[in-house]
Amino acid sequence: MKEIWILGIHITDRVKEVADVQSVLTKFGCTIKTRLGLHEVKDDFCARSGLILLELTGSREEFLKLENELQKVDGLEVKKMVFQE
Repeated sequence: MKEIWILGIHITDRVKEVADVQSVLTKFGCTIKTRLGLHEVKDDFCARSGLILLELTGSREEFLKLENELQKVDGLEVKKMVFQE
């Protein structure tokens, strides 16, 4: 049975953690099928916190490696959803 994995990443300080997060996402770039970034923006305000949603492709082993690497970055909260197809 095929699994569909979605990772949700809550970033508490986008400015502070951007380099570490981007480094991990680049390392696993071929595992990321879809990437969606969400943060609050107004005319005079851009939130420091944000969310990234990742739809993954590949093997369960790679998914777990990516999740573990993200868990090591300070200031992140990582959650996953796994759907059976």
